[in-house]
Amino acid sequence: MNISSTRVRFAPSPTGHLHIGGARTALYNYLFARRNGGSMLLRIEDTDRNRYVEGSEEQLIKDLKWLGINWDEGPDVGGIHSPYTQSERTKLHRSHAEHLVNIGKAYYCFCNKARLKSIRSGYNKYDGHCRDTDTNITLQRVASGEEHTIRFRSPNRGTTTVNDLIRKNITVQNEQLEDFILFKSDGFPVYHLAAMVDDHVMGITHVIRGEEWLSSLAKHALIIRAFGWSEPVWCHLSVLKQPGGKGKMSKRDAKTEEHPDSHSIFVHDLRNRGFHPGAIINWMVLMGWSLDDKQEDFNLVDLEKVFDLERINPSPAAVNFGKLDHFQGKYVRQMSESEIAANIKPFLFKSGLEPDDTMMSKLVPLIKNRIVTFEDSVQWLSFFFKKEIILAPSDLVGKKSTIKETLVILQQVKLTLEQLPSLEHENIESKLRLLANKLDLKLGQLLNPVRLAISGQQVSPPLFETLEILGSDLVLDRIQEAIKLLEDIY
Repeated sequence: MNISSTRVRFAPSPTGHLHIGGARTALYNYLFARRNGGSMLLRIEDTDRNRYVEGSEEQLIKDLKWLGINWDEGPDVGGIHSPYTQSERTKLHRSHAEHLVNIGKAYYCFCNKARLKSIRSGYNKYDGHCRDTDTNITLQRVASGEEHTIRFRSPNRGTTTVNDLIRKNITVQNEQLEDFILFKSDGFPVYHLAAMVDDHVMGITHVIRGEEWLSSLAKHALIIRAFGWSEPVWCHLSVLKQPGGKGKMSKRDAKTEEHPDSHSIFVHDLRNRGFHPGAIINWMVLMGWSLDDKQEDFNLVDLEKVFDLERINPSPAAVNFGKLDHFQGKYVRQMSESEIAANIKPFLFKSGLEPDDTMMSKLVPLIKNRIVTFEDSVQWLSFFFKKEIILAPSDLVGKKSTIKETLVILQQVKLTLEQLPSLEHENIESKLRLLANKLDLKLGQLLNPVRLAISGQQVSPPLFETLEILGSDLVLDRIQEAIKLLEDIY
């Protein structure tokens, strides 16, 4: 095969948001196509109308493009094999199903739901009731408009062997197969037929997809062989497991117990949370693939040059959200302060805050090494933009302190800061260190109630710089409010 003729496809079903398992499959297809100078197609497989979710196709396209994954042909860009939405190709699928009937590889089935239900109660597969019905009779019943399906005539002896690129030969006993449906009575093809027909017509050379399709591999190979077509190269990716490897990651696992608020397996959620697309790409590509035992930092351009299917590991890969945070942190640290500010501001605005460029230029240096996602900036910075801090007296008093001790600290800090001609962080630090020594306190014991008084938080950006940015008036007002809270209960 001429490597430049490589053609792959990502063929999702529009049944909800794009999750990282699907995004990883799209990424691997994209990288393989780019590495080999081939083409990637996006095909929407929407023939299961019961699971169709309105708007999910549009969101899926947005999420993929946000990640930097693009395609050469698809529903939004067109191409020589249009349409790329499967439900618009049903006439083609029907004609291929009928061709299999005509050559004896499939047959019309008239079993109704009641009969099929009764069969399932005693057998684990269809019993072939309509398999050997006289052809003339079946054609008459179809012509009369009787409801029917088209079933594949599966072999019931011997074995079917299919080669997978990374899993090698996979063999199924044919007696385990049933005469599965190719075309449903509702006028839509079953995925097994539609995908194989479309793959052939669209010239797909490599089918790179999730491990969940291994159970259908024999069916797909049999359909292709029944038509007399050449099979694509099959490559089934590893399954993704929950953090810790305790079970398969599924759409129900949008958030985990370890990370109930910060992580999701859906790209849309990660985007809204403020993760960088490059960090997600770097994270996903290593869940089942590696270049070597050393390198772990990749961007999309790098990956387009080095990605290779032979380096895919078929073993299950546990989803590690800590690794995502790790890569995200690296991306943030590499960004300029103006880029970080531009990414942070939408999250601040969304929270009802009104940051200006001058203030952002002062704040970003304080938090750029502390945030993981851009959304984290809201927690770190919101108190800079609020008119007042809401506190309960108990918030100000530490576990190893008393109201009286805390009150003394705040009164002494306020007096010290009032005596400074201006709040510059070097002078603030010097004077408060001297005050801590004077009061026979560790610096942390002195600063903790101050931090709470001016921010309302246990954790804040560096306190001395924070006091300088807030300015004398606001700092002294907030400390005085905290003093009043304690005096009222003392």
